[in-house]
Amino acid sequence: MDWMTLLLPALTGYLLGSIAFGLLLTRAAGAGDLREIGSGNIGATNVLRTGRKGLAAATLLLDAAKGWVAVAIAGHFWPGSELVAAAAAFIGHCYPVWLRFRGGKGVATLMGIVLALHPPSALVYALVWLGLLGLVRISSVAGMAAAVSAPVAAAFFGRIDLVLVLLALSAIVLWKHRENIDRLVKGAEPRIGSSKNG
Repeated sequence: MDWMTLLLPALTGYLLGSIAFGLLLTRAAGAGDLREIGSGNIGATNVLRTGRKGLAAATLLLDAAKGWVAVAIAGHFWPGSELVAAAAAFIGHCYPVWLRFRGGKGVATLMGIVLALHPPSALVYALVWLGLLGLVRISSVAGMAAAVSAPVAAAFFGRIDLVLVLLALSAIVLWKHRENIDRLVKGAEPRIGSSKNG
């Protein structure tokens, strides 16, 4: 595929990924500017700090859906460009131009991407995410572990074609969680239900 053909799925993926559902939903519901609440992050965990569990669930689902949709659209209109669209959607979520490149941490969007690319790996992702969330009740730990599980699961299932991209995206998830990692080392990372940063 030439670069012009790849530009279209990349642009489509980025635009979809950059839709800040958490910010839009909280504003529409009159819950204020999400960037001024809790950690200031635009993801579902911070939406939960508004006290609106329904909004948090909707944010999680929509953030995952935009990753899935980006891959699905690329597969339909530009077969073979799915990984380009996936990476672009993820980058759009984490670094949206509309928000001065200050976006989310990518856990839910990566889930949607993995679901579109390889459902068995997505099952592993979901089990790791939900399992650790229930066990330790620390959102960052569950999210980072789930992200790391994606390339591992893809390799286990023989989808070597996905490993490098998923490895790169999971590395970005870890980078976006660097402040959380620092708090974890210090024993100061809050658990679900806390109003502190996350």
